Amino acid sequence: MDFMTSDPITALATLRRGAVNIYSDEDLQKKLESSSRSGRPLRVKLGLDPSAPDVHLGHTVVLRKLRQFQDAGHQAVLIIGDFTALIGDPSGKSKTRPVLSPEEVDAHARTYLDQVGAVLDVPRLEIHKNSEWLSPFTFKDVLRLAGKMTVARMLERDDFSERYKGGTPIGVHEFMYPLMQAYDSVAIRADVELGGTDQTFNLLAGRDLMRDDGLEAQVALTMPILVGLDGKMKMSKSLGNTIGVREAPAEMFARVMSLPDALMKEWFVLMTSMPETEVIALLGPDRNPRDAKMRLGREIVSVFHGEAAAKAAVDAWEAKFQRGETPAEVPALPLPGSLLKEGRIWIVRLLVHGGFAASNAEARRLVEQGGVTVDADRVTDPARDLEVRNGMVLTVGKKKRMARIEIVG
Repeated sequence: MDFMTSDPITALATLRRGAVNIYSDEDLQKKLESSSRSGRPLRVKLGLDPSAPDVHLGHTVVLRKLRQFQDAGHQAVLIIGDFTALIGDPSGKSKTRPVLSPEEVDAHARTYLDQVGAVLDVPRLEIHKNSEWLSPFTFKDVLRLAGKMTVARMLERDDFSERYKGGTPIGVHEFMYPLMQAYDSVAIRADVELGGTDQTFNLLAGRDLMRDDGLEAQVALTMPILVGLDGKMKMSKSLGNTIGVREAPAEMFARVMSLPDALMKEWFVLMTSMPETEVIALLGPDRNPRDAKMRLGREIVSVFHGEAAAKAAVDAWEAKFQRGETPAEVPALPLPGSLLKEGRIWIVRLLVHGGFAASNAEARRLVEQGGVTVDADRVTDPARDLEVRNGMVLTVGKKKRMARIEIVG
């Protein structure tokens, strides 16, 4: 889509999708209208902190929003925070982060750029390292920048505030991180900056610095933090609840199928382009959640691997879990119909009945630790009443003990 021919109101509706806050919505509308009139694309900034080498779906929430700006004809500006990474983003951190070496930062940055092409139109990206303008700073420049923010304002940040109240050390250098990130917006003359909700303080600091420098303040648009496959915590490799953008199609699809049902709407909105009316209909009370999850998995795999690979992943999953092609050696688990209530059974009771756990407490721990899947649907809620059908496959524990359910009596 060309920004000179696109309708700013239509573009605004697309850009609002999934956003938590826009500072401000009115400013964004004015910038889109001005861009359409003048023929000048907006400069839309996203800063990447190359503190780890792998990109997962959680990272792609904001990358997808940047791609929407690209598709509307605007200029995406990717800032590799090689200089700020020498401090490390303190957002959401309960202690000072270890300092990365320049070699580590460079290696991570290269890996990031290799992977963001799964979402962004890389040939149309404008890419900078913020060392371009931060490395030449003199100590006088640093003091001048530090003078633009008060300590009281810094302590408005929840992470700094909690650490200060708890007596956890805060390095003075950490106060510089939001200021340096904010200065990036001044350096590249950003019209819009994107980030997760954990970046809100930093993005708003960019607005302040731009005004202070006599520039029109950027619009700050924040996106949600994607909840991971455990259904509880934000997606994080350290928690093992991620889906990597480089995972094979079949593995990616299977992992989506382990997503808790309660997260499907959020994932549809943030990870697909399906109209919300269609999503609501697909998730209706009269629809099978598994069908909706299969659609979600297919949509996500197609984004990263193409439609043909997505179809093959669906076919492979159906062959394994829905058409009775699970390995023949999987033992049957007879399940008396008397244990079912309206076709359902408490997952903890099923595990104890099947001999996978010696007690309800042990069964609860297995579920809470993510060690239980039904077909490819990971069960993480120990209070869940499972809908039972013949042939469904229960997999439990690190050794992946399996059993095929057979309803008897």
